[in-house]
Amino acid sequence: MTGPDHLHDTRASYDAMAAEYAEQFQDALADMPWDRAVLTGFADLVRAAGNGPVADVGCGPGRLTGYLHGLGLDVFGIDLSPRMVEIARRAHPDLRFEVGAMPHLELPDASLGGVVAWYSTIHVPDELLPAAFADLRRVLAPGGHLVLAFQVGDEPLHLTEGFGGHSISLSFRRRRPDRVAELLTEAGLDVRARLVREPETYPFQQERTPQAYLVARRPVG
Repeated sequence: MTGPDHLHDTRASYDAMAAEYAEQFQDALADMPWDRAVLTGFADLVRAAGNGPVADVGCGPGRLTGYLHGLGLDVFGIDLSPRMVEIARRAHPDLRFEVGAMPHLELPDASLGGVVAWYSTIHVPDELLPAAFADLRRVLAPGGHLVLAFQVGDEPLHLTEGFGGHSISLSFRRRRPDRVAELLTEAGLDVRARLVREPETYPFQQERTPQAYLVARRPVG
């Protein structure tokens, strides 16, 4: 499903379960050392390149936005779900959150020192992913970094029931790191790091697939 239908279903699904989702994952990073390590490394790269503004694209209730702010980044959040944005604003009143969607981010060209797309490209249909990556490159300043997290696999997962028993229609597109890296390269980004870890069982979630992290950089010049 693509276009307005895809955006409508994704937005409606996260709006429906926003409160339960926020509660489920509010302290998740405390149990996720690999996630913290990747985000900390990303923050180091952004600071070393001049500490420009960072967009957390698909920020949800703002838990990563707040974490990155604590690491010293000038970070703001963007999410497709107005309900998620409301929750993020309440949880982090000192930070900025906006409603928006890939691949048409309403941000100036070359305005960011970093972009975080943490399990947000998983909801972008395959045919729109090149445009999404091109848009992320567009908003990055030369030397700016992008970090992605996503589930590894070939078959998508479609859920019709979400947190709290809400009725949803949400597709999770699992992808191979090599293919994602290829698309990033085609979009004009240099892939700088790749990490794949095995699925974990957490107090808040049991993962079904390996998880991947990619870091890419917009070239200088």
